[in-house]
Amino acid sequence: MLERPKSRYEQVAERLRNDIKQGKYPPGERLPSQTQLAREYGLAQTSIGRAIARLKNEGLVRVEDGKGATVLEVPTVKRVRRTPYRGKGGSFAQAMREAGLEPHTPLAAGPEVVTPSAEVATCLQMGEGQVIRRERHMFGSGHPMQIAVSHIPLSAAGSLDIADTDTNPTGMYERLAQRGHKVTRFQERIEVRRPTEKETVFFGITDSTNVLEVVRIAYDQDDKPVDVTFNVFPATQWALTYEWNAHE
Repeated sequence: MLERPKSRYEQVAERLRNDIKQGKYPPGERLPSQTQLAREYGLAQTSIGRAIARLKNEGLVRVEDGKGATVLEVPTVKRVRRTPYRGKGGSFAQAMREAGLEPHTPLAAGPEVVTPSAEVATCLQMGEGQVIRRERHMFGSGHPMQIAVSHIPLSAAGSLDIADTDTNPTGMYERLAQRGHKVTRFQERIEVRRPTEKETVFFGITDSTNVLEVVRIAYDQDDKPVDVTFNVFPATQWALTYEWNAHE
């Protein structure tokens, strides 16, 4: 029986959501048809459709015409940032292993020397000049989890060989320090937006599933920006946590 005052379609969505999380409908399995669910709950199919749409918007199911709703694989990962920065942080690899997933971060594009976009140039406080761009596609036990696109001013990098061999962000900052640019602080901007077509394909999500874009700028000892990285991940797969001491 469905209860008030919560709307009935929301109650159906909540029950299906719990069934998914408890494994009644595992990843890759289709939910019962809207006709079957309407009969089970004694509701019109329009109400069942609203419940399914809610699950779709949460990134729990994929809906295809003629095939119904299919449960997606949605591992939830905690991304922790601690301030002030002390040279260590919640790396992607660490977050994956804490979630029980095996990290894999291959280079998808670059490194290459390019003219920065207006947004990148603004973040790096650049006038004229070029940047080294590299794009990494990041996986957890084979599941696409994150896209990271970084840009380093060529004037700070010195040469393209700073990124010839793939390295994690910490490793890149060590290389920058060797070139006289020790990273001492970060700034992050977080936005929620709709995914691009490229992102829907990579993450296997629908165009109605929000993604989080975290734009991280790294500053050196002279408070000069030496790297800006655009990190994108499905909002339904990540939980962002920021920690700092009260006196700081």
